[in-house]
Amino acid sequence: MDIPKGYKFIDLFAGIGGFRIALEDLGCQCIFTSEWDKFCQQTYFANFNETPQGDITQISEKEIPDHDLLVGGFPCQPFSIAGVTKNNSLNLKHGFEHITQGNLFFHIVRILKYKQPRAFILENVKNLLSHNKKKTFEVIKNTLSNELGYQIYYQIVDARYIVPQNRQRIFIVGFKPALEFEFPYFTDQQPQVKEILEPDVPDQYTLSDKLWLYLKNYAEKHKAKGNGFGYGLVDFEGITRTLSARYYKDGSEILIPQENKNPRRLTPRECSRLMGFPENFKIPVSDNQAYKQFGNAVVPPVVKDIASQVIKSLESNRKIKAPATSIQLSLF
Repeated sequence: MDIPKGYKFIDLFAGIGGFRIALEDLGCQCIFTSEWDKFCQQTYFANFNETPQGDITQISEKEIPDHDLLVGGFPCQPFSIAGVTKNNSLNLKHGFEHITQGNLFFHIVRILKYKQPRAFILENVKNLLSHNKKKTFEVIKNTLSNELGYQIYYQIVDARYIVPQNRQRIFIVGFKPALEFEFPYFTDQQPQVKEILEPDVPDQYTLSDKLWLYLKNYAEKHKAKGNGFGYGLVDFEGITRTLSARYYKDGSEILIPQENKNPRRLTPRECSRLMGFPENFKIPVSDNQAYKQFGNAVVPPVVKDIASQVIKSLESNRKIKAPATSIQLSLF
């Protein structure tokens, strides 16, 4: 499809720009960006020559320019399995009751309500769908559909069809006025881990004897208890576990086997490739910050395919008769 140029979008909770890469590849124009993390801002500036505006909670919706499309991967920690577990252990609230992060969804809402863009694309962890006995997602659906009047579609998409990583995320797409929409059909490209690995990797990424012993003992302890926790050695011709923001701690979820050596972590460049970022993407921050950034990022090729379908719907302008209802499409 020949994508027309000129669609303007805003990039909220922008991270390191995964949404922007996807939409600019489709000829869209980014006219506003918000990201509060200073290290993400550094990476964003290195790649787009633009520093995002800061904390969205401190930015009035009146200051945001008119746009056709709002995109954002609002913070997922309050809704993720790991985030819920951590908050429970600390006796903290989670989801929308989370003091700082959970309510950020409602800053998307106030912008949608004031600016009335034609469409939006939101991304979050798949656990958002089931969080708090599905009550959290019911609030989201009701707010977007009934209160704001958007026709919404949502689907859990696994990036494994495009990149060699098991990464399931929920995408929520909305239109006003209500338009027909179909999520893309992702053809299995059968990606393999070996395709993203660097040929020569410094020894600094090899696990120390102490850490490798700790991970093996930790795995054995949980195996004895019947738990599935433990490190993950990759199959070179397969895919990896999900890259998470905690990868900087020990790299245990994705370890690369080495002959006559302890396993090693991925390098930041390998993480970039695993997430589907372009080869010329600049990584100006420390390894630890890079691991966090890629672990929290969206997969640009996945977003590009979804955004292409959104633009197709905007172009066709085929309205549907039953607006303000939510449509769930099956797990891909």
